[in-house]
Amino acid sequence: MHTLSVEGLEVRYGRTVAVRNVSFTVQRGEIFGLIGPNGAGKTSTLAVVEGLLAPSAGKVRVLGMDPRKDARRAKASIGVQLQSTAFQPDLVLTELVQLYAGLYGMRLGAPEARQRLDDAGLGEAARKRAQELSGGQRQRLSLLIASIHDPDLLLLDEPTTGLDPQSRRELWQRVEALRTEGRSVLLTTHSMEEAAALSNRIGILVRGALVALDTPETLVRQYAEDPRVRRVARGAVTLEDVFLALSGQEEVSA
Repeated sequence: MHTLSVEGLEVRYGRTVAVRNVSFTVQRGEIFGLIGPNGAGKTSTLAVVEGLLAPSAGKVRVLGMDPRKDARRAKASIGVQLQSTAFQPDLVLTELVQLYAGLYGMRLGAPEARQRLDDAGLGEAARKRAQELSGGQRQRLSLLIASIHDPDLLLLDEPTTGLDPQSRRELWQRVEALRTEGRSVLLTTHSMEEAAALSNRIGILVRGALVALDTPETLVRQYAEDPRVRRVARGAVTLEDVFLALSGQEEVSA
């Protein structure tokens, strides 16, 4: 069974079609990168997977469950990290970890919460309040909270936006560790470097449609001689060149 299955997904807002006939799967222990320009349909797709939005057509299954009809069980299998997350400002990190664990029905004592923070590289910040954290620490905390209940599927929406290179690499290591543990990850990002470095497979969304889906290496190899890509490339072809060409943005870089 796939961790996530999306089949013929369509999302409409009135007469506007935000997602059109999109199909893909995410396997156990796989990081699937979903990339596309602003307005391509990534957020709408994630909202359907989370069960926050009903599809206009098609179906989504998380471990075989409908995120809306079997919302409680499906959501218990999903962890979500947003680009920006607000935490209770007056609580220190150990208290935040205990609070969010409690929301999932888990009881963590202070020593257990501290161990979770240590594992996430936040042990030295355990007595800090969320408002005192650096950007990298805040995102590590957000990822820890998203995965506190050991979900089968993690949805990461632009997780490293605004981070410095060191903080970004540290978060990548944590995401890769989750994959090694058998978690599945659906990642949206505007960083082609991030998508290529983390993703086992990548889907490119353009105006609501999935125009390409394969491993990063295969996509680069497949489109290396495409005239649109050659117009963009500055030297060896990269995933960013393929993305710009397929999304119709090659003129921007030319």
